[in-house]
Amino acid sequence: MRDTGLPIEDVIDDVRQAMNGAGVGVLTAEPGAGKTTVVPLRLLDEPWQDGTILVLEPRRVAARAVARRMAQSLGEDVGQTVGWRTRDDTKVSSTTRIEVITEGILTNRIQRDPNLPGVAAVLFDEFHERSIHADLGLALALEVRESIRPDLRILVMSATIDSQAVAELIGNGAPAPIIECAGRTFPIDVRWRPRKARDKLEPAVWGAVAEALTEPGDVLVFLPGVGEIKRSISEIQRHTDTTVLALYGALRPEEQDAALRSIPGERRVVVATDVAETSLTVDGIGTVVDAGLSRRPRYDPASGLSKLVTLNHSKASADQRAGRAGRLGPGVAIRLWSKMEHAGRPAHDAPEIQQIDLAGLVLESLAWGVSSPDKLRLLDAPPSAAVDEAFEILQLLGAVDNDRRITSEGRSMLALPLHPRLAAMVSSLRDGPMGWPAAVLASLLEERDVIGGRPSERPVDLWTRVQLIVDETHRVPDAQIATIRHVRRRAHQLLRRIGGNESVISTDDIGRSLSFAYPDRVGQKRAGQGGRFRLRNGMGAEVDRADPLAHEDMVVVAELAGDRQKTRIRLAAGIDPIDVELGFTVDMTEREFVHWDNDRDDLVRRVERRLGALDFGTNSEPVEPGPATVEALVDRIVESKLAVLPWTDKIRSFQQRAALGREHRPEMVTAQIGDEHLIANAQEIFGPWLTGAVRRRDIEKLDLLAILRGSMEWSEVEAVERLAPTHFTFDRGRRVAIDYSGEMPKVSVRAQDAYGTTRTPAILDGAMPIAVELLSPANRPIQITNDLGAFWTGSWAEVRKDMAGRYPKHDWPEHPGQSS
Repeated sequence: MRDTGLPIEDVIDDVRQAMNGAGVGVLTAEPGAGKTTVVPLRLLDEPWQDGTILVLEPRRVAARAVARRMAQSLGEDVGQTVGWRTRDDTKVSSTTRIEVITEGILTNRIQRDPNLPGVAAVLFDEFHERSIHADLGLALALEVRESIRPDLRILVMSATIDSQAVAELIGNGAPAPIIECAGRTFPIDVRWRPRKARDKLEPAVWGAVAEALTEPGDVLVFLPGVGEIKRSISEIQRHTDTTVLALYGALRPEEQDAALRSIPGERRVVVATDVAETSLTVDGIGTVVDAGLSRRPRYDPASGLSKLVTLNHSKASADQRAGRAGRLGPGVAIRLWSKMEHAGRPAHDAPEIQQIDLAGLVLESLAWGVSSPDKLRLLDAPPSAAVDEAFEILQLLGAVDNDRRITSEGRSMLALPLHPRLAAMVSSLRDGPMGWPAAVLASLLEERDVIGGRPSERPVDLWTRVQLIVDETHRVPDAQIATIRHVRRRAHQLLRRIGGNESVISTDDIGRSLSFAYPDRVGQKRAGQGGRFRLRNGMGAEVDRADPLAHEDMVVVAELAGDRQKTRIRLAAGIDPIDVELGFTVDMTEREFVHWDNDRDDLVRRVERRLGALDFGTNSEPVEPGPATVEALVDRIVESKLAVLPWTDKIRSFQQRAALGREHRPEMVTAQIGDEHLIANAQEIFGPWLTGAVRRRDIEKLDLLAILRGSMEWSEVEAVERLAPTHFTFDRGRRVAIDYSGEMPKVSVRAQDAYGTTRTPAILDGAMPIAVELLSPANRPIQITNDLGAFWTGSWAEVRKDMAGRYPKHDWPEHPGQSS
């Protein structure tokens, strides 16, 4: 290959020296230097080169374009000396010595065989993009080099990066050599055309494109996503007949290639995502229009959401984009933000490892034999909260056991080029008719939406999208034909990989399949709240009340938007509750609780079935004896304030007598058996007596007097019986119960039965007289006295006259105190 004249040629000898010596190196080269297409070719004839050189590119579009450009420089077709290998496509042969691959392929190859047979060197291109695949691939390659393959050469190439940090990471005890190369870019006139935040993007894009078309060369427009690209293309085509082409990852390869090539004698406007920011060379560009936005995945451990968000890109990214205008000569870069706003932007974009879902990284780390990704040689440590969240998800998927070790299912998942969620679904359903629905869903969910328009206006139900993939005659508004074709091809590739066959797909298949990928996002409709669901993980999420899914009893959610305060369901499918119960039988929990049912006025036992935060009903079961039953019965005693206990006058009297003894003879009676004490200590007092009890009648059968006596020492019981006897016997032999319920103990007796008794009844060994309530023959109170002898000799005379008049047939002696 003849000298290209590119700046990179000036440092090729330094690169060779680093590879021949240390075997590792860091190459920083400004845009236009030619590092991507020249360095691999110049290393082909090195003494150590006895195998394949792997060149890692962050995107499939770039991998194909880079391979094609290198092959052209050799005067060959792709697949001879230079080939490519992506997730979807392979173009290599037995003569291929340079393979341009996407980053995830290296990790998979190392996991399959850490010896990397036949590989002489690995070149990490555009490492400044800091994708999680590049970080992981580099970490594994370094371990392979240091433990198995010391002859493996590693070169990290980038335009803008902290080269010293990378050199220290990849060096073995000493920093790796750093080679720097200037680029070949012409002066760029940066123009600031700030767009107000409330203004629509598309008119601002057209305004900048109109200005760009007054400059020489083609125009390259950078926008954050496919939706913005399509709307902007429509806006541009309304004002000009200039050829306008799109460039993004989901396009067919031939459409991508067409956007990369200039058209002789014709102006072009190429509207692209950030796939055109690095590596790719878009021919003929003289002016760049940059909206200043990027769409990046972001993960929030607090909400458990992983989603694409539109952000302002960094200064380094803006410089990369502007540099595309200075490849052929002096160029123009029109930026749709202000110079002041630019000053506040970060110098570099944050690495993916600190921003996205880490389930894949954790699973790869476990398969490699380390307990956590923070044990790997990574340039930046992963956030511990995101790592913990990833372990939880992997456990739900069955990829990791409770001891955080990879399972056989986890290893099967790694064999599929999918996110662990989707890999779990496809791996679990690969054998049988559900393999095809799983492949279709996996392909749909890992690519851009096949339905255009604003996300909030798209249908939520995944069934609509599945129909677009499996039925080529099916049509819906805003269907993205190119994306549909790409997803369909991808689904068939996946199906071939798992050895499955196409089958008829029903709406029920979608929810069933999706539950294998999102077991934590099975949702249950909230009663009486149309469109609102509670997910298994406890989160709330909703769809519009008018959406058909709002009427489903249960759904499985694939995509969410918003936060915990207002979480919207973007993609989901309905699922039959029976399918959830059958599919998650092992994960179902049963909680048994026993409580008092006021309607039955008795104890009931209920068994509650749950899947995480989801309620699958409560069944009534026969109450069985046990600690929970005893506790429930005791709770009922307390709640009723002891009213459910079988109280009698005799039992209450004992309680009152004990209280009297404790008050006046505390040295003899210390036990407390009053209501407050019984309530406060109900479990200890009543619990042992309720062993084997299961219903209200068992409470009613309690020997309450024995329970109260059992709460006291026997000596205290004897003291109560002596100090506060239950009865008093009058001299004529009448035995009367003593009433302890009032402020002062008393006995009530008919006057005739008290004749002959002059001593006043007393308790507490005679220390406390008790009142005597004398009654008429009709048992009505006549007089109360606490000195019976004085009463007979005193006020009895007046009482006698009154009683004799009312009850003449009864005996009313003048001196009743005298014995008869």
